[in-house]
Amino acid sequence: MSNIVTLRPVPRLAPMPSRAMALLDCVARHRRREEDVFWLKENAELLNILECTDARLEPGALEAHQAFYDSAAERLAFFPQYYRFLMSITLDLEDLGLPGDQGLRLAEAAARSDLAGAELSDLQRMEACRLLARRGVAPKLADPGLADRLRDFCARAQTFALPNKKAAYELTHIVFYLSEYGRHDPRLAPEAVTSLHFAGNLAFLEQNSDLLSEICIALRYAGQTPPVLWTAWLRREAHLFEVETGPGLSVLDDYHDYLVSNWHLAVIGEEPFRQPLAPVRMRFGRAVQQGTALRELSQALFDLGGGRTADWSVMRGRIGAALSPQALDLLDTLARESAHFDAFFEGFARVARA
Repeated sequence: MSNIVTLRPVPRLAPMPSRAMALLDCVARHRRREEDVFWLKENAELLNILECTDARLEPGALEAHQAFYDSAAERLAFFPQYYRFLMSITLDLEDLGLPGDQGLRLAEAAARSDLAGAELSDLQRMEACRLLARRGVAPKLADPGLADRLRDFCARAQTFALPNKKAAYELTHIVFYLSEYGRHDPRLAPEAVTSLHFAGNLAFLEQNSDLLSEICIALRYAGQTPPVLWTAWLRREAHLFEVETGPGLSVLDDYHDYLVSNWHLAVIGEEPFRQPLAPVRMRFGRAVQQGTALRELSQALFDLGGGRTADWSVMRGRIGAALSPQALDLLDTLARESAHFDAFFEGFARVARA
């Protein structure tokens, strides 16, 4: 009796420039309509990542964006509330090789109208200043203390020892803007580096590859090396994404997670987007996630009330039985691999608030 083994050939992966072209075409033409603000968001994110990683593109790769580019000034005049998206897309298209001077025209128009003056957030003002500076345009009103205020925010490490995704994403974006996406030293205080490690510990406990990718990128832009534990896990997660194609697929998917996970691969010197990609409607899905340790740890600490202590070695004995084996293993691994874990747990335990 013989055994017959059927071998299914693995689809040959197209070269990176071809995969990038397929992804650009998909996001520009097949996921959303141009009048949808999420079209602006998705295209801005993709183009930004390709631009800041010096991606090589095939001739014609930006053809899908030509009509948008040609109408950019008209769009800015009618939709000034989206000026940061419009400028970001236009500037990245030019810097990726699309000929034209629309970026300068948009920057000058935004400065004349003082669009940055309508922002309530220092983070958004910093993004606006960065966009204007890419074409040598100064904002209408100078704000010499802007960068220092953002650095002060980053240096409040205690903020990032507690779950607060909004603050954590703002932290990473501040580093992106201050460093010009890795091109300059952001001049972070040591406390700000600690903030990134605290936020990273939370993202790892939550198994949030989207946020953890951004944190690892921000650390590298600040001249730091993230824990090997985080990098190895993110590398694995990036390769587990599944890409589906089909005209009726939902685009309520893990597109942003897919992008930043592959951005992280590019930043650490590995080839990104290693899935078969096509210039059609695509849906991006993460691997099925297991239960995370963060919620279990928070609940166990809350239930303990006044019995909490800031010493993890003590708390492990007190709450270990209340945690699943998976959660306890994740915590033990992080405690062993993160040089910042003890200081992080001291803030996370909230003993002073008991």
